[in-house]
Amino acid sequence: MKTSKQIKREAKRLFRFCLVNGLLDEARTRQVVQGIIDAKRRGGLALLSHFQRLVKLDSARHRAQVESAIPLPEDLRLSVQTGLARTHGPGINASFVQNPELIGGMRIKVGSDVYDGSVRARLAELEKKF
Repeated sequence: MKTSKQIKREAKRLFRFCLVNGLLDEARTRQVVQGIIDAKRRGGLALLSHFQRLVKLDSARHRAQVESAIPLPEDLRLSVQTGLARTHGPGINASFVQNPELIGGMRIKVGSDVYDGSVRARLAELEKKF
């Protein structure tokens, strides 16, 4: 039976195989998963688990949620999306959500990174200082 380190290493190798031009290829991913399932070997479930974790992390890294207090005009949406693509690479999907609790400004979440430029966050920061 393979050790956990070997399984993680193999999951990373398979994940890298699924990348095409820095983006995850869905057809290759399905092919890898089906190959692991068809092989019915020991440690296959652990390998699938690690592989799934890598796919989820990659998916989160290419998904952005932009929150604003008011609906953003189309030109500002395009500007934000262009900036996100420049910062985080191509293939990022941005969803825009209205959140009146922010009072003003924006909060952008990409993967585990959060950029908070909202008035609410600034007020909370100011409150901590007092």
